[in-house]
Amino acid sequence: MELNAEAVRALLLMPLNDQTLLVSQYQLYRRGGIMKPLPHRYEANLTGGPSGYAQVSSTGVPVLRTAAPAEFDGPGDAWSPEQLLLASVQSCYLFTLRAVARASHLEFHELQLKAEGIVDRQAGITRFSQITLRPRLSVPPDTDPARMQAVLDRTAKACLVSASLATPIRIEPDIRVATMATSVR
Repeated sequence: MELNAEAVRALLLMPLNDQTLLVSQYQLYRRGGIMKPLPHRYEANLTGGPSGYAQVSSTGVPVLRTAAPAEFDGPGDAWSPEQLLLASVQSCYLFTLRAVARASHLEFHELQLKAEGIVDRQAGITRFSQITLRPRLSVPPDTDPARMQAVLDRTAKACLVSASLATPIRIEPDIRVATMATSVR
């Protein structure tokens, strides 16, 4: 894939932060990285009746049972659309973090990510009014926490699921630098 004149013009019209991210994604792709050329197309299929559970499916992945949450008079024992939205934001955050950290030449050991969504009525519409992500990131001892914070900030902006939502997403990170455990005998 080569950049044509139209793509270069579009790149030059982007804000600087978006240019940097797009160039990083392009470089990852050119090096055999994770992102394929855009556009991408995704499909999901749902089967359900007038009450009870529904089945969500897509080619090549297990079928997922879903239902309304207990707060909406559902059974409360299956993944709800609300939980699936939060899980989508969380998953995208992790996968974006992997790419941004790799492009920044930074490593991390583990991400534990809690998500909380508030559903409320605003202007007569029931919707998510806020999503809060609480990433707890374990990094190697030689990691500069300020550089990793910059990676987390770029990750939050680059996550395509979060960027596709109108709901504000707040990030409350906790970066933990691993310590070298030594035992004294």
